[in-house]
Amino acid sequence: MADNEGLVRIVIVEDDDVIRGSFVSLLNDNERFICIADYDNCEEAIKRLAADDPDIILMDIGLPGISGIEGIKRIKNLRPNIDILTVTVHDEGEIVFNALCAGATGYLTKNISPQRLIEAINEVRNGGAPMSTNIARLVIRSFQRSTDSPLSSRETEVLQHLSRGKSYTMIADELYINKETVRTHIKNIYQKLNVHSKAAAIEKATKDRLI
Repeated sequence: MADNEGLVRIVIVEDDDVIRGSFVSLLNDNERFICIADYDNCEEAIKRLAADDPDIILMDIGLPGISGIEGIKRIKNLRPNIDILTVTVHDEGEIVFNALCAGATGYLTKNISPQRLIEAINEVRNGGAPMSTNIARLVIRSFQRSTDSPLSSRETEVLQHLSRGKSYTMIADELYINKETVRTHIKNIYQKLNVHSKAAAIEKATKDRLI
């Protein structure tokens, strides 16, 4: 244990064996870090949380069992001082914001370089909140949205999903509402924006910074 003194203790939660293995090697090759454990699911990581006592957790989002977002919530409830850095393929706005609201310290996508991952971990240790460039832009755009929107928060959500090409059925499943409710929201969106088509609604909402 003495050899590990002063090193940043890191746990990896990633269900892809190859990616997880590459992260372990990368961290253990760095003189400042030590990967003390790696798991392919959140449940095991949470069970071993007290014994592992990590400083930082690298967390995937799409995991078997409970999701990375739910895992972040549970870990932060148990150990608020642990920094959780998401490293995932997901870059959809809703997932990003859910992860950050759950307590993630930073948000990286898996196309980052090994060097950038090392830099991000150092940023976290220095009090930063690292994000991949596309994620940072997404967050900034959200702050730049108009605060004078005629749409309700639910209508805004529906229109955001619509702008990503999702069908009424997919939107209903995503928001836990039925398809007829989605149709009603879209009808209201059209009326409020004074448009008559999906394309026109998306164009106007984008131009007016409503989504």
